[in-house]
Amino acid sequence: MEQRLGKVLATAPGRRVRAVLRNPGIPEPHGESGPDVRFHRRARPCLRRRGKRGQQGQALGRSRGGFSTKIHALVDAEGRPIHLLLTAGQAGDAPAGRELLSRLATGGILLADRAYDTDAIRAETAQRGAFANVPPRVIRKRTFAFSPWLYRQRNQIERFFNRIKQMRGLATRYDRRPENFLAAIKLAATRIWINAL
Repeated sequence: MEQRLGKVLATAPGRRVRAVLRNPGIPEPHGESGPDVRFHRRARPCLRRRGKRGQQGQALGRSRGGFSTKIHALVDAEGRPIHLLLTAGQAGDAPAGRELLSRLATGGILLADRAYDTDAIRAETAQRGAFANVPPRVIRKRTFAFSPWLYRQRNQIERFFNRIKQMRGLATRYDRRPENFLAAIKLAATRIWINAL
């Protein structure tokens, strides 16, 4: 150690200390060191080891208006939220709807818009002993039982979203991470529950 330390102290200004520590007798392969060392002839990978940047895993997606996030909610008959979920703006509603169905009460009525009209959602709703009152999409060949009078009660979910949008930070999504944004939505949902009691 003492010999190497002496060699480090005795290095010429044209040699790097790191190269001297590794191979004390071999000169540097790329010539001088100094402020322009970072401009090497060979490209090197970045020293940081992190994943790609972008909106992967941030529940951000492209839509006509730019970046957006969809909030999927399951509410009770009074408009109080039961389960909340975030997806990217361009993601379909039906895959998220299947996750929301896991919280649907047995014997309940599912009121949803046409985006949730899939055979899988209807079958899972029937398996849970609930009734799916979802208007059929135009491309459907089969007809399903649908009550327009019951469908009018779907305004409870629209009222819930209207209450959420009254809070500026939630309407414009200032949070970058989806966990923080979902936590803020859940805080607003807690406030809705408190006001309803």
